[in-house]
Amino acid sequence: MTASELALQIKGLHKSFGDFHALDDINLDIRSGEFVVFVGPSGCGKSTLLRIIAGLEHACAGDITIAGRRVNDVEPSRRDIAMVFQSYALYPHLDVRGNLSLGLKQARKPASFIEAQVGKAAKMLALDELLHRRPSELSGGQRQRVAIGRALVREPHLFLLDEPLSNLDAALRVNTRLEIARLHRDTGKTMIYVTHDQIEAMTLADKIVVMNKGRIEQIGSPMELYRHPANTFVARFIGSPQMNLFPGSKVGMRDVRLVGIRPEHLAITTNDGPLQGAVSHVEHLGADTNVYIEVADIGLIVARVSGDVEARAGDFLRLEMRPDRVHRFDEQARRFS
Repeated sequence: MTASELALQIKGLHKSFGDFHALDDINLDIRSGEFVVFVGPSGCGKSTLLRIIAGLEHACAGDITIAGRRVNDVEPSRRDIAMVFQSYALYPHLDVRGNLSLGLKQARKPASFIEAQVGKAAKMLALDELLHRRPSELSGGQRQRVAIGRALVREPHLFLLDEPLSNLDAALRVNTRLEIARLHRDTGKTMIYVTHDQIEAMTLADKIVVMNKGRIEQIGSPMELYRHPANTFVARFIGSPQMNLFPGSKVGMRDVRLVGIRPEHLAITTNDGPLQGAVSHVEHLGADTNVYIEVADIGLIVARVSGDVEARAGDFLRLEMRPDRVHRFDEQARRFS
């Protein structure tokens, strides 16, 4: 990959807060135009990494390069980035037009340029009819669109989005997620998006960076991580419900430390085998049903089956694994097949 193809490069980045190591040896290349999602549990370091890229935090060691320029000591306002936060951070006394244009006015851009940029962003985000409203007159989804538009008008090299959907209800999250995906397609801009929600990561990303305890566990496309998780952490974090994990000896694989099988790769069978037990709980999701079964010597496992399957708590069921979908993990919890 040539330098001109890279929107962002991070080498050997470390960050500590006192004795706490927030980030440990982060190395990452992001191509121009990619949509990259940092995902992981709370406290894994994803937001800290985003803030360091933005210049809101300083790294203890390592280099950050944006569009070929080392920016470790460059002020946030000079990094050619725009950030969308979890909170909308709109100015309540300004209408939508004022919120969209304020940054450009402060940068002393020509009035004609400001008008053109605001018009383009408003059209792209369906804000045309809301330009004279104040934030208090907008819904949560509309406010978030204004926050995104405020970043969009600046035409930055990098868009940084820090859990932008977490304050929205479920329906608005889906709609706004689709709008962000369309915005990325339409603009072709490089976007880095932080979330703890693996569904957002899977549905938005070209590339996912899975983080845990300040380290990168794996980088890959959504389906690469789903099909070929590097270790048990990624295997359980990516996919919903989580992958089932149990000792290989419990299913006749004595040479395998841990066996993993995704719920959708289990099937109800009449054949006798090690995976059988009483149904503990049933989740009806419409097209699919999650069936939780208590298996002797293994514990609770979950199978994702057709929504047409009738199962009730207390029923006795037998399950079988699709042989071509079994994952094997070694003593260090690393996947080897």
